[in-house]
Amino acid sequence: MQIQKTAIPDVLIIEPKVFGDDRGFFFESFNRRRFAELTGQTRDFVQDNHSKSAKNVLRGLHYQIQQPQGKLVRVISGEVFDVAVDIRRQSPTFGKWVGVTLSDKNRRQLWIPEGFAHGFVVISDSAEFLYKTTDYWAPQYERTILWNDPILNVQWPIEGMPLLSEKDKEGSMFNDAEMFS
Repeated sequence: MQIQKTAIPDVLIIEPKVFGDDRGFFFESFNRRRFAELTGQTRDFVQDNHSKSAKNVLRGLHYQIQQPQGKLVRVISGEVFDVAVDIRRQSPTFGKWVGVTLSDKNRRQLWIPEGFAHGFVVISDSAEFLYKTTDYWAPQYERTILWNDPILNVQWPIEGMPLLSEKDKEGSMFNDAEMFS
């Protein structure tokens, strides 16, 4: 496993060591001890989630204002453009975002710590997305920032309007959203 820092140092790309031959491949998708060694962080993951989405489905930008969730995300089928937005007011990267392509081919994972809004858009015909979270889903604390907020100016790799849930269509503008201190 190797770690790459992104433009926001707390958001990390994790690349597993893949062992493959003509029979297929094997890799360790998570090892708590190795994760702690490489990131300097010990996290207890309490929930695993799995979603499947069609091309141009955009989910996000989501976060929980209480019971914040750190997320370790990866794609097992297809390809997505994954985005993390720093919403920690005291952070030097507050209001900045990073985007990373995750796919079944590159097998990358993205570590998104607590204090970030998260979203992704499917850029293949469909994608299956897995993520581990450090806290349980708490819908009463869930918040959404509008995916196309002009202040954030996320450069989503899509043409036209994405497919959105009602919740995502009604997200808050960045300046009106609840943030972390």
